Amino acid sequence: MFPTEDYQALLIGLAEPDDAAVYQLDDERAIISTVDFFPPVVDDAYSFGAIAAANALSDVYAMGGEPLMAINLVAFPDGLGMELLTEILRGGAEKVREAGAAIAGGHTVTDKEPKYGLAVTGMVHPKRILTKGGIQPGDKLILTKPLGTGVVTTALKNGKADQKHVDAAVASMSRLNRMAAQLAQKASAHAATDITGYGLLGHAHEMAHLSSVDLHFNYSAFRWLPGAQEYGTQGIFPGGMGRNRDYFAQWVEFDPSLSDNEQCLLFDPQTSGGLLIAVQTEIAEGLCSDLIAAGDNAVIVGEAVTGTGNLSVAL
Repeated sequence: MFPTEDYQALLIGLAEPDDAAVYQLDDERAIISTVDFFPPVVDDAYSFGAIAAANALSDVYAMGGEPLMAINLVAFPDGLGMELLTEILRGGAEKVREAGAAIAGGHTVTDKEPKYGLAVTGMVHPKRILTKGGIQPGDKLILTKPLGTGVVTTALKNGKADQKHVDAAVASMSRLNRMAAQLAQKASAHAATDITGYGLLGHAHEMAHLSSVDLHFNYSAFRWLPGAQEYGTQGIFPGGMGRNRDYFAQWVEFDPSLSDNEQCLLFDPQTSGGLLIAVQTEIAEGLCSDLIAAGDNAVIVGEAVTGTGNLSVAL
């Protein structure tokens, strides 16, 4: 069934960019469409596939939807063992299956560096879409995963990471945001986004700007992956951190007692990070408890006030 002229078919596209595009089919159904892929962030091929798949699926969850199907996107070098590609695809396929969706094909090209990801199609009720721009003054902000994937994976690339720290980061990056999205919907959350390449503060600014609010964060509330703060203290950051800081710092005011490296950790690019959810104050504690019971490492990290898109970070 195609939309009639009574429907504004493209609900979310380029006008106010969000985590995915949304196309309305009828009164009850809207299609979510998104794509994401990247080069390996860990050494293990299976884990890389699972992380890349979870990361791509996360955009659907950030919109409050459920994935239906996914299409593999692969770049792979000539001469690299096909057993590695098999493991990458197996990791991705099993993560898609865990999400209750199906792999429906794919496309492969030759490249100097392996890359993998998914084009994902999902479904959401047109009146229950979670966007970046729905935050209301007074809302509490809940983050569902600990931060630090960028510094941990960079430490791994530099040969400085403890394997226990890598294992914890892989487990976090591989975890689907499915339950977080379902519980956010159940709680009638006002807005959500997933924390990925722009870091916590980059994605938070997008939400603040589109919602016409200011966001206040408490640094002491954030949860960190094991080893993340240690590597941050050593200055082990990916190149994307500097780019994020150069651009987004103009909208951020930090408590002067926060060190330079502590500030940098909040610009650290994340891979397959958690959801940042805005919800009314009176149900925030209950939602956070439900998320923890479901297995998410969730915590209330801040609140929204009337404003113009600026951020502040208190100690």
